[in-house]
Amino acid sequence: MCRVTARRTVWLACVVAVLHGAFFIWYQRPDWRTQWADQEGYSRLATALATTGRFTPYPDSARFIPEVIRTPVYPAFLAVVYKVFGQDQLYVAAAQTGLFVMICLLVFAIARRVTTDQIASAAALATALFPPIPYFGALVMTEVFTTLLFTASIWFAVRALDERDSGTGTCLGLGVLSALTTLSRPAFILFPILWAAIALAVLPLLGVRTPITIRRVAIALAAFAVVMLPWFAYNYVNVGRFTLSPAGGLGRGTWEGSWQAAWPGRLQAELTGLAENSRDRAELDRQVTSVAGRERLPAEPMLEYVHQWKDLHQIWDTPTDPYERTMARVAADRAYLAAGLQNLKRDGLAHHVVRMARGAFILWAGEIPFRYSDINRLPPALIRVCWLIQAALFAVALVGAAVLFRVSPAEACVLGAPIVYVTAVHLPLLTEARQSLPAQPVLLVLATLGAAYLLGWPPIRSSLALEPQVHERQHL
Repeated sequence: MCRVTARRTVWLACVVAVLHGAFFIWYQRPDWRTQWADQEGYSRLATALATTGRFTPYPDSARFIPEVIRTPVYPAFLAVVYKVFGQDQLYVAAAQTGLFVMICLLVFAIARRVTTDQIASAAALATALFPPIPYFGALVMTEVFTTLLFTASIWFAVRALDERDSGTGTCLGLGVLSALTTLSRPAFILFPILWAAIALAVLPLLGVRTPITIRRVAIALAAFAVVMLPWFAYNYVNVGRFTLSPAGGLGRGTWEGSWQAAWPGRLQAELTGLAENSRDRAELDRQVTSVAGRERLPAEPMLEYVHQWKDLHQIWDTPTDPYERTMARVAADRAYLAAGLQNLKRDGLAHHVVRMARGAFILWAGEIPFRYSDINRLPPALIRVCWLIQAALFAVALVGAAVLFRVSPAEACVLGAPIVYVTAVHLPLLTEARQSLPAQPVLLVLATLGAAYLLGWPPIRSSLALEPQVHERQHL
């Protein structure tokens, strides 16, 4: 009877995911042509792939011009949608709603390995009700696609802990999916290394034995490298650099992150708007000084910020020839990095502490699932409610991780790894709430476990509760 109820809850989660996705397609539609400039870049690459088979933003150019910012996997997904259904954003949003359903099913598959079917189905339903995923599913953005790939990677990582499933196929699947995740979002390039470190170093130190051997780790890492190699070759041949993203590297994120805690978000957005729209430097200085007077803040840091913004963007945007513009963006990333490191060296310890604290909060609790064009008109109380809900989810997920660790440390480490990894990778740079989205399904699994524990339900499988005793006997 309980299994029937669990299956019904999973099916309910799938239906809710479809309805949730349909709602955000309707809700986001007014912003499709006016907001989120990245949509145009992805669509342009996908169109080139669908029509010419070449990965370039300028398919009609006589000289091949490489793409130096975006990686190829998400544009390839879009190209398939365009070829099969047509170049309409509605088809992309509908396809990504299907990906959202698959994420819910993967959450159930992951959760049922560490908890009961009933609580696993509740985790799937919680994922279906989580607004940020369908919010981005209605946009031509890589977030939902990356979330699916990363969640599938974690499913393989959890399976690898089970002797019955930890074979060559599982290790190959983990390596391939980790590579595809990286080719969708480059920030995940080091995650296979973290997984290998957990399997071969952390868990043995905890006295936990797993079927993951050096050979199996080598298989996963080799599969990862083989899938990544063509993209590294593409960059080396076309740009002369063995790199993951020639113009989308650490530079701009470092520079923007160095200013993240300087002012409230709306004030910094206002300064950025002034720098972007003003062509006369003297007029820009006058406007910025006026803003500083209005806010009763010193004008010097604001002036430095807008001057750096304009100088760096001039490198990025000045060339008009497509090839020169592409190469200039590679140079701009290096200039961004140099300026960002200089800013970080200048700032004191107190600033860095505030920046890290604010960045962590934005990363895990800062999503506001309302139309981008409406955010600045939202009541502050409503924004705080959104923050509070996400902060509570994170706190309950920590409870779930602690509960799981007591009875099954291997699964707890693997499920906790995405949260640790995303935090460690993004905190030194500019942090945005959507950067944590790929790890949110795993966080929702842990949050469901934590909620079950706090409500007095038995959140962990009885078979797993015996594992520490088994490990202890093996150790003795």
